[in-house]
Amino acid sequence: MFLISFFQAMRFGDLPAWAIELSSSIRDAVFLEDHVSEPINSVTSNGGTKPCILPSNLLWREPLFDQLIVNVYHPGEGICAHVDLMRFEDGIGILSLESSCVMHFTRVEEGGSDIVEHHENHPLTTKVPVLLTPGSLVIMSREARYLWKHEINRKPGFQMWEGQELMQERRISITLRKLCQVY
Repeated sequence: MFLISFFQAMRFGDLPAWAIELSSSIRDAVFLEDHVSEPINSVTSNGGTKPCILPSNLLWREPLFDQLIVNVYHPGEGICAHVDLMRFEDGIGILSLESSCVMHFTRVEEGGSDIVEHHENHPLTTKVPVLLTPGSLVIMSREARYLWKHEINRKPGFQMWEGQELMQERRISITLRKLCQVY
């Protein structure tokens, strides 16, 4: 099935060849990052090593993804804070194209779904900004997938990085997910 609106296209089931190739490239990038290079922040707070971005049961599932959304965002348009729907399995990939932006991650409040604002007594409740340049890939699994909301507020004055407001142009987002199996 393929749904199209003016600014969004969705595909469920068999993905087009370019999306299958993109999925394969994501798998390769995750595999290479975890096994060849020394990742940034590779040591956890308890002294252990960084776990794989995608656990092997997700990394090698077939197909890796079977649902995609392509969104076009014009200057000033973004997406509100959310955790992706539970109808999708763990392991989500987001490719950001054309324009830089800042995606903010905020931990979901225990026992609820409201965003928790930063408090000095609760360092884990901080809003964490991540700069996405054209071609950036965001992979969310486990805690990042289920316990952190993500958002992009592109209203004037909100797209700041290192004290400078980012120039906003059209941005394209390609999100790849896998639907949960119904038995």
